Amino acid sequence: MSEQQQESTGQTLTRRDVIELLAQNFERLPDLDQKLFYYGPLYMSGNSSFAGLIANSLYRRVLNVTQGHLSSSLPMAVIPFLTTMALYNVAVTKPLLSGDLNCPTCAWLRGALVGLVGGGVYPVLLALPVNAGLAARYETAPLPEKGNMLRFWAEVSRPILRKMGPVFLIQALFGAFLGNRHFESYMKLNKMTFGLNEDLGD
Repeated sequence: MSEQQQESTGQTLTRRDVIELLAQNFERLPDLDQKLFYYGPLYMSGNSSFAGLIANSLYRRVLNVTQGHLSSSLPMAVIPFLTTMALYNVAVTKPLLSGDLNCPTCAWLRGALVGLVGGGVYPVLLALPVNAGLAARYETAPLPEKGNMLRFWAEVSRPILRKMGPVFLIQALFGAFLGNRHFESYMKLNKMTFGLNEDLGD
């Protein structure tokens, strides 16, 4: 909760009071702002699922894995989706709707990091052990001895990371856009709730 909110109401508000006041006025936001809050994270999480499926496909090709298509694809679609939703909710949505995130730069930066990590890097890291296990089980590719494991997987992952580069960029940009738009919606909500006319600084 910011000092500006306390000063505008003339009394000290508890965090719970701020959350309740913001929630009461949320329905007064324009439809577009409400839809962005509801569906924006879903779109980014859906992109995370696609990123997971792409990473899974790339590793399967490199390791010549043809078996267990469903068993590897299902977690690669579901887990990144749920992870990205949870990360964005914790890092951006809840802090905004509780009045704890009053920094526009922080909002878009958090969104970008969630998009990059949850929707880009994490699916790649998840696809590696999933397909490594399948490759070992079905013996589809020669795997190294224990002493060379790290170097082997680094070599395998390097071209995949290069191919996933555009996905990382798209997810980071979309996350930054979403965080910025959510902060703009939060400022409208803040103004309706507390009558703040000035912009909050970084």
